[in-house]
Amino acid sequence: MKLSCNLYVDGEFEGVIDSKKEVNIGKSGHIKGDIITQRLVVQGFIEGTVNAQRVEIKASGKVSGTIESAELIIEAKGVFEGSSVVKNSQTEVTKKQINKS
Repeated sequence: MKLSCNLYVDGEFEGVIDSKKEVNIGKSGHIKGDIITQRLVVQGFIEGTVNAQRVEIKASGKVSGTIESAELIIEAKGVFEGSSVVKNSQTEVTKKQINKS
C-alpha cells in the first residue's frame, strides 16, 4: 500500500505500508510486514521492519522486529523486541541523492 496521506489502522493488515506522512496503529491494530513512513505511532502490535524518521511506541504498543529511525520513543509499558538502527537525516539525504543518480 503506497500512500501520500496519513493512515490509521485499527484492524489487521499484512504487507508493506509506504506513507509519506504519518502512520498510526490503533490499540486493536495488528500489522505483519514492513512500514516506511515519516512518523509512526504504535498503540497496537507490529511484526516486521520499520523505517521512519520518528517512531513512538505508546504504553499499549508492541513492536517485534527491526526499527530504523532518527528518533525512537518508548513510553512506560511500551514493548520493543528486536534491533534498532539509529539514522541521521544527513545520511538519508545522501542515500536519496545517490539512488537518484
